[in-house]
Amino acid sequence: MNKNLPLSNIVVLDLTNVLSGPFATQILSDLGAEIIKVEKPNGDDSRKFGPFIKKRSSYFISLNRGKKSIVVDFNNEEDKKIFKKLLAISDVIIDNFKPGTLEKYGFSSSYLKKNFPLLIQTKISGFGETGPLKENPAYDMIVQAMGGIMSITGKDKNETYRVGSSIGDIVAGLYAVIGVLTQIIFRNQSKKGSRLDLSMLDCQVAILENAIARYSVEKKIPCPLGTDHPSITPFGAFKTLDGTLAIAIGNNKMFKDFCYSIKNEELHKKKKYENNAKRNKNLSDLRRDIEYQMKKKKTDYWCKVFVKNKIPHSKINNVKDVIKNKQVENRKMILDYNFNAINNLKISGNPLKFSFMNINDNVKKSPDLNENKSEILKKIK
Repeated sequence: MNKNLPLSNIVVLDLTNVLSGPFATQILSDLGAEIIKVEKPNGDDSRKFGPFIKKRSSYFISLNRGKKSIVVDFNNEEDKKIFKKLLAISDVIIDNFKPGTLEKYGFSSSYLKKNFPLLIQTKISGFGETGPLKENPAYDMIVQAMGGIMSITGKDKNETYRVGSSIGDIVAGLYAVIGVLTQIIFRNQSKKGSRLDLSMLDCQVAILENAIARYSVEKKIPCPLGTDHPSITPFGAFKTLDGTLAIAIGNNKMFKDFCYSIKNEELHKKKKYENNAKRNKNLSDLRRDIEYQMKKKKTDYWCKVFVKNKIPHSKINNVKDVIKNKQVENRKMILDYNFNAINNLKISGNPLKFSFMNINDNVKKSPDLNENKSEILKKIK
């Protein structure tokens, strides 16, 4: 625990599993909180997710650095006593069990509020604790499908895709962190604990950008546009002589600069492209005109031109490219994990660059199952 970080006095009792919750508590750990990871006897499910390195899950390692692991079997009365003692020293409890799980073992919200009145409770579930679907199981794929984001992701309305990263879990994790920090502020002001009921589905609906408002105004169901944007044009991936380049043109001046950059000065003067609304309406024609020019030169050539003319652009990097990216490297967003005979496992760094925190490449160890039991038990005796 780093005493110089803002959450250094916060103890989080982490009952979460796999992704949404561990992602949230990893962020809280990076902000200085002490994370006591309470695991079932066979451990977090993600310990069994590959790929493996030195018989350890790289998936688990990437989400649980700096945490302390203790096994608690809620079917064992002695372990339940230990859990009660852990509650007494904790500021926050966070879980992503299906609704009713903690209640089954005698740790309902009302019990926690009565016996630990300052405790901050955060519950992540697929659909929340109210509504007709509250008992239904959910995974990232399900909330992506139900929450609408899959319907606007893909090539066209006949070919929709799951977002490549597990955004259903990850966004819920981010909202959980916002919720925990908000509850800490509330407790500081009111001297009371509180409870957050967080639904993964709610979080997906919240990040639909302007799709809901757009449908409300236009009465047209938004559908996938490939790499294009529904409201801003040109804003997508365009073919070059040897590949594809992402371009984002956000206003008329930038569009004019872009047209000069691709050596088609007359393009921005055409009536059908004179403003964003018209460009959006005539996207197919505009794409053809742009690619006619861009297919004359290779991607690297256009990158140099666009850098010179300050046109927002990028090659479409694969993960290997990202790891080697100089900007990413400079920001220390790719770190090396070196523990338990594991050498140079690449993991992502902390994107929060506060003025009061040193930007460093120190990586904390991910715990083996029940590794910290003795250390944790000393805290509660």
